Amino acid sequence: MTTDATPLAGLLASAPDLDDLDARILDAALAEFETYGLRRVSVEDVARRAGVARTTIYRRFTNKEQLLQAVILREVRRFLTAIAEATEDLPTPEDAVVEGFVAGLRGARTHPLMTRVLQSEPEAFLPQLTMNGGAVMLAARDILADQLRRFGNADDADTVAEVLLRLAVSFLLLPGGGLPLEDEASIRAFARDHLTRMLIPKK
Repeated sequence: MTTDATPLAGLLASAPDLDDLDARILDAALAEFETYGLRRVSVEDVARRAGVARTTIYRRFTNKEQLLQAVILREVRRFLTAIAEATEDLPTPEDAVVEGFVAGLRGARTHPLMTRVLQSEPEAFLPQLTMNGGAVMLAARDILADQLRRFGNADDADTVAEVLLRLAVSFLLLPGGGLPLEDEASIRAFARDHLTRMLIPKK
């Protein structure tokens, strides 16, 4: 599987077909990035962990950056799927806002690759999140906005979803402060008390 800059936004919406070797290489790359960070890992390191020749990786991914983007895209798909599942079959748009925010913040805080990057290379986080014109953020926004539209909140769905995501990113990059968001109960209460106010009442 070769990944270039042009179709990344589309790849977020529909996962490409991965054969066993693709999955093996991406699994090895993910493990290396989680263990050593983004900068220290080389294609040679990934090849060694995957048990393949370096040339095998280069036939599928032009360079390390494309390999890293493929890893991130696969993890983002998993992340977005978790948010979609958390907001399915909920009775109100307020519930979708609350549970989407909880699932997103929980998933980001517990993801091994994201926590590794935020701890050791925080300056590398935003460039990856905003690659390809912010395709990752836009895809995540659309997932949550689609859930809100199920309740007829079409006018403000995109705005509310994007604000929620930007808030979550700020909490990740700037932990601490005066807001008690250390556990799911406090995150859920904060979202219920404050974030649901962004919803325009349905007429």
